Amino acid sequence: MEYFAGLDVSIEETAICVVGDDGKVVLETEVPTEPELIAEALERFAGRLRRVGHEAGSVSPWLHAGLIELGLPAVCLETRHVRAALSAQRNKTDAADALGIAHIMRTGWFRQAHIKTEECYRIRLLLVQRRNLKRKFLDIENAIRHSLKVFGIRLGKVGRGSMAKAVREAVAGDAMTAGLMDCMLRARAALWEEYLILHKLVTQLAMRDELCRRFMAIPGVGPVTALSFKSAIDDPTRFRRSRNVAAYFGLTSRRWQSGSSIDVKGRISKAGDPDMRRALYEAASAMLTRFKGRDTIKTWGLKLAKTKCHAKARVAVARKLAIVMHAMWRDGTFYVGDPDAEAHEFDSAYAAKMQRLSYARS
Repeated sequence: MEYFAGLDVSIEETAICVVGDDGKVVLETEVPTEPELIAEALERFAGRLRRVGHEAGSVSPWLHAGLIELGLPAVCLETRHVRAALSAQRNKTDAADALGIAHIMRTGWFRQAHIKTEECYRIRLLLVQRRNLKRKFLDIENAIRHSLKVFGIRLGKVGRGSMAKAVREAVAGDAMTAGLMDCMLRARAALWEEYLILHKLVTQLAMRDELCRRFMAIPGVGPVTALSFKSAIDDPTRFRRSRNVAAYFGLTSRRWQSGSSIDVKGRISKAGDPDMRRALYEAASAMLTRFKGRDTIKTWGLKLAKTKCHAKARVAVARKLAIVMHAMWRDGTFYVGDPDAEAHEFDSAYAAKMQRLSYARS
C-alpha cells in the first residue's frame, strides 16, 4: 500500500496526517515545525510514502528544502488551490486541514508551487526592505505636511532637499512645534540615508548582471524592475509560453463563463506578485510618458490610449513588457525598440542610460 501525507504548517507546530491509497487515515499527530522532527514522525512509512504535501507560506522555502534533503517526497502546493479544495470543510482546524491536504495528495488534484533559489529570495529581501524604507520615509514626510496644515502652513511644491529648511523656517516662532518637527525631520533624514544605501546596492547588483543590463535596454525599465523580474521568474523554462507570464503576474482579464449566454471578461485579475505588477506598470508609464525616442511598443501603446484610455494602455504595455522580457531571457536575445533605427543610434541611447545608472551608483 502507498501512503500520502499532508502537513498543516504553522510557526510553532505542524499537524501531520497520513492516509493510505484507500483513503483511510493511518496517522494523525502534531510535532514542532522542524524538518528533522517531521521526518522522524513519517519514518515508519519510509519507502511507501509517495507524496508529502504542504501549503506555500512564509516558511515554505526553508521547510521544503529541509524535507527534500532528508529524502522525503515533498510537494509545495499553491495556496489558492488548497483554499478552494478545503473550503467545503465544515470546521477549520489544523488537523482537518492536514487531512484535507493528505487527500489532495492522494487524488492528485493540485498544482505545485515553484520553490525559488536562495539567490532569488535574497534579492527579493533587498527589494522589499528598500520599498519599506521608502514607504516609511514618505509616511513621515506626509505626516509633517499634514500636521502643519492645522496652523495654516502649506508647504506646497517643496523639493525633497529643501523641505527640512522650509519646515524649520515655517515653525521658527513656535518652540514646541519646532522641537517636534525637528525630531520628525531627523527621523526622515535617517530613513532617507539608509534608503539610499539600499537603492545603491540594487543599482550595483543590476549593473553587474548581464541579464538585467539587457532588460534595462528597454525604455522605462530600470534596475528595480529588472531585478524584480529576475527574482520573480527565477527559471524561465517553467513557463511554456511567454504570454503565460502576464497571467502569472495578474495582468490578464478575469473571465466568467456559464452556459452559452454568459461570457464576461472583467478587469485584470491582480493575482501573483503585487510588487512585480507595480514595477511593470511604472515601467510602462515611464515608456509612454517620459521616453522621447521612437519605440514600437510605445507607438502601439499610444494608439491604444487614443481608442481606449491611458490607464488601460499602461496595463496593456505592462503586459507586453512582461512577455517581451521573458522571451528575451528564454531566447538570449536583445531588445530593439525601433527596427528602422540605425545600430549606432540604439548603442548611443543604451550607453547614455548605462552612464546615468553608473553615475547614480557611484
